[in-house]
Amino acid sequence: MNMEVHMIDIKHHGAVNGVTGSCHELFLNDDTSVLIDCGMFQGAESAGAESDNLKLNFPITTVKALFVTHCHIDHVGRIPSLISAGFNGPIYASEATARLLPLVLEDTLKIGVTRDKNLIRQFLTLLHQLIQPVEYRQWHHATSCDNLKFRFNPAGHILGSAYIEFDCLVGQQKERILFSGDLGAPYAPLLPAPKSPWRTDRLIIESTYGDKQHEQRRIRRQNLQQIISRCLEDAGTVLIPAFSIGRTQELLYELEDIIHRQKGSSWEEIDVIVDSPLAAKFTEHYRELSDLWDAEAKSRKIEGRHPLSFDQLITIDSHADHLKLVNYLKSSGRPAIVIAASGMCAGGRIVNYLTELLPDPRTDVLFVGYQAKGTPGRDIQKYGAEKYRVSGGYVYLDNQKIDIKAQVHSISGYSAHADQKDLINFVKRMGHKPKEIRIVHGDNDAKRILKTEMQEICPAAEILIPG
Repeated sequence: MNMEVHMIDIKHHGAVNGVTGSCHELFLNDDTSVLIDCGMFQGAESAGAESDNLKLNFPITTVKALFVTHCHIDHVGRIPSLISAGFNGPIYASEATARLLPLVLEDTLKIGVTRDKNLIRQFLTLLHQLIQPVEYRQWHHATSCDNLKFRFNPAGHILGSAYIEFDCLVGQQKERILFSGDLGAPYAPLLPAPKSPWRTDRLIIESTYGDKQHEQRRIRRQNLQQIISRCLEDAGTVLIPAFSIGRTQELLYELEDIIHRQKGSSWEEIDVIVDSPLAAKFTEHYRELSDLWDAEAKSRKIEGRHPLSFDQLITIDSHADHLKLVNYLKSSGRPAIVIAASGMCAGGRIVNYLTELLPDPRTDVLFVGYQAKGTPGRDIQKYGAEKYRVSGGYVYLDNQKIDIKAQVHSISGYSAHADQKDLINFVKRMGHKPKEIRIVHGDNDAKRILKTEMQEICPAAEILIPG
């Protein structure tokens, strides 16, 4: 008797040549597949024009469902294109991500696609119909796919982030496949660290910092405090490019604690400015969903402190107020900390601040997250280094050549991504190690070095770097 056996296949439509554009397709058979994330390409990994970065580069005829690990743009930015192409299956997401996703995609459409309010409203109406919120740590059946169960587990990356386990049944063979999404770093502010599952057969794991170790939290807080102290001394501005969701809230949490410990000093007079309407909305959700905070954050709230809403915090909403503030900081001598998107300086309000304040030696630019190749953030990191700054470092912003006289700093410890040790421990702590590991979402060196480390702890596993 001739029996055809269908093998479970995985194809990668992004995050294989770098860290952006996350999109993976899990094939259950020739006619049925699901997507895990559908993100936008950014920086050197992008096609150029904003609209091109939103396009799909694969057919969707077999796609029955979409699973979202978290709502950063490089994981969800192509969802409008997916829906526009005819996808009308369920979009599974954690309960927190289900709340945040419409905000992210509305912003994505306004920036990269259209300002037509009717079109945006129609899209958001359809999106709300497709989103299916799911609880953490509970197994669920995928209504659109036979023989597929899934479970979301807290990933500790940003609010609502998850790694997703799939139990796939093909014939008489059952296989568990885990997609890590972006894993958080232990001891990061606000959110609990991810806990490893007991087992998986196949693992698709990120490698953003697969070749690096983060600074310890105590050291990174000292570095943050030292950088900000300079602005108090010379009445300058500290510019922090940051993602609207995740990094902004973590920084506010840390800054509140530093100011709290400096009661009665000049620190209480410093303005902490969040200039991002989207970040302000996300911060409100972070406040409302405090049941997802870690033990330390909950303890501070019980003490009567407000880690995400304190006296020195100022939020800027309108574009007119934003422009006034840029001009004020350029001409005034009042120290301030400004947190604004985008995190890689590829757009958003941070660009106006950088354009006006990078030539001012009183300015400090502080990077607290990954800067992808080809982004202005990566260029400022490189050409703002001492050896370039002295000899005339510069960067192009909106086609303008901007001299870099500001001091440029990077603190790796505030990354929301697990570092090499964390990634290794995530696998090491599994009781039953995977037989196959695919390393994605990283630069070539990070993937290559992480592969070597993974081979040490999983010598029997096949370890692949898709490309």
